[in-house]
Amino acid sequence: MSFPDITPSLKAAMPELRGRLLANQSLAELTWFRVGGPAQVLFTPADEDDLAYFLAHLALDIPVYVVGVGSNLIVRDGGIAGVVIRLAPRAFGEASASGDIVTAGAAALDKRVAEVAAGANIGGLEFYFGIPGTIGGALRMNAGANGGETKDVLIEAHGVARDGTKHVFSNAGMKFVYRNSGVDPSIIFTSARFRGEIRDTDAIRARMAEVQSHRETAQPIREKTGGSTFKNPPGHSAWKLIDAAGCRGLRVGGAQVSEMHCNFLINTGEATAHDIETLGETVRQRVKANSGIELHWEIKRIGVSL
Repeated sequence: MSFPDITPSLKAAMPELRGRLLANQSLAELTWFRVGGPAQVLFTPADEDDLAYFLAHLALDIPVYVVGVGSNLIVRDGGIAGVVIRLAPRAFGEASASGDIVTAGAAALDKRVAEVAAGANIGGLEFYFGIPGTIGGALRMNAGANGGETKDVLIEAHGVARDGTKHVFSNAGMKFVYRNSGVDPSIIFTSARFRGEIRDTDAIRARMAEVQSHRETAQPIREKTGGSTFKNPPGHSAWKLIDAAGCRGLRVGGAQVSEMHCNFLINTGEATAHDIETLGETVRQRVKANSGIELHWEIKRIGVSL
């Protein structure tokens, strides 16, 4: 499937644009599941000013989506009409530390941020070592693991609105809840500042080793997966509900519920996005029938089905 090529008209309307525009660009290789159709337009901004310029000159009726490293994402097989924005590590991936504060771009890997903090004897951000995503996604989803969450360490986040205006959000202004934030979904986060605590280096490294060990022994990190599929319902663990409903190892086409950790879905090699999403919905139905509890997706799903 392909979409009409609107890149010539976009370039004509934005003569000072410095970033890259690509028409009908495949997104499958940009997601951990390795599935999905193309983006009508894939835009990689040169920096925050370039992003703001692009959005300010983009017609408001053109949909905009943001993709990070694609670790918590299903792009449907029909692709995405409109513009997909990807913040490149070169422009948005820096991370640095000063005192007890860590500054990071939205494209910085969570794991990298933990490493930078540890190198500066800053503790409290070790939980990021176990999250396979970027800071932009962490801000949007209040990412957390191993007893820590983004809301625990964030000072402020910077972002660009759909009209191209720049904004700064305090921790309170982010309106964090479990695995989500209350900031307008159209805001594209570009950077953030975090505060940890100066601690003993050995203790920080030991905690990071614990986080890594937990991932390697409990999660299928070497498979084509999207991380935790469903949010934990209040008072329950999603994986236990899925297991109790008899879904461990369940398959739909080339998609399978992980035998190692059944809150993870896996592309066994030839899965389509439809296979993976259908499997997830099947799991939700079986858990609801077995326990009366409704699971909610933690993985983001965007685009149209074939």
